[in-house]
Amino acid sequence: MRIAQIAPLFEAVPPKLYGGTERVVSWLTEELVRQGHDVTLFASGDSVTKAKLEPVWPMAIRLDPTCKDWVAAYHVMMEYVAQRAREFDVLHFHTDYFPFSLFSRLGVPFLTTLHGRLDLPEFKKIYGMFPNVPLVSISDAQRLPLEGQNWIGTVLHGLPADLLTPRPVEQRYLAFLGRISPEKGPDRAIKIAKRMGMKLKIAAKVDSADRKYFDEEIKHLLEDADVEFVGEINDKQKPDFLSGAHALLFPIEWPEPFGLVMIESMACGTPVVAYRHGSVPEVMEDGVTGFIVDNEDEAVEALRRLPQLDRAGVRAAFEDRFTSARMARDYVGLYTRVARKLELVQAEAAD
Repeated sequence: MRIAQIAPLFEAVPPKLYGGTERVVSWLTEELVRQGHDVTLFASGDSVTKAKLEPVWPMAIRLDPTCKDWVAAYHVMMEYVAQRAREFDVLHFHTDYFPFSLFSRLGVPFLTTLHGRLDLPEFKKIYGMFPNVPLVSISDAQRLPLEGQNWIGTVLHGLPADLLTPRPVEQRYLAFLGRISPEKGPDRAIKIAKRMGMKLKIAAKVDSADRKYFDEEIKHLLEDADVEFVGEINDKQKPDFLSGAHALLFPIEWPEPFGLVMIESMACGTPVVAYRHGSVPEVMEDGVTGFIVDNEDEAVEALRRLPQLDRAGVRAAFEDRFTSARMARDYVGLYTRVARKLELVQAEAAD
């Protein structure tokens, strides 16, 4: 198929460090190319891909001091894509609601994967104006605030099977990976580790929006000798970091749309102890890839049960459910459905 992937512009594809959506777009794009599809990636100019790169903005917006209005950059991208839309069998957007108005009127096959939380009040209005736009969720739980939309499928994320693999190292600590923010629960992770008398290593990014929370709520907790703040790490560093952990702690308190760190941990054979919110029950297999818990007490008890789990079984579950090859096949199925449906609608209109 001739496929256009339209990525966010805030980070390069793939991102240099943190950037969940852009990483998923990169994994999907590269796997589609590997499977023989003709793929064009619309993204920032500092992106790297085996697909055909269409650089619609010079560099990732987060790194571009000249970009004062990111909405303008997104409208530029929408127009670039619209001008070339008929060159493709399907357009796959990862840019929230930006394509809806323009591309609903063009009569071209497109779909949009929503990557973020959907429980914000203004979303009911904007998404409600486009009830027929084909949408893809990254978990069934993500859909709940907008159940009336045209959801055509759920595609769980996947990453390359050989990107993160188990390392033959001794497990010496608990791990926290991702982003420092109240909803991710680094403070809860510290409390859980402390109750277990275990060392906790935190490899996480501190966004500017969360700097106050970090300074006021987390920084003083890092003075404990059993808490080590590693900072932000890249994919090359993750296998050793995760393989060296008894478990990954994921004590979230928000409707997590997916949670990439869970499958990253599974890829390294490291079980996850996660709070039961959002996508967690869809991603985790309780008692196989880790334990799903509801509070701090249950998390402590789950850690005591870690010897029951087989780390090779954790990796096997990842290979079965969360590779980019599976993700790409799932999307190709949806691309075919969307393209055929539009053909039928247009044929009926012509009659």
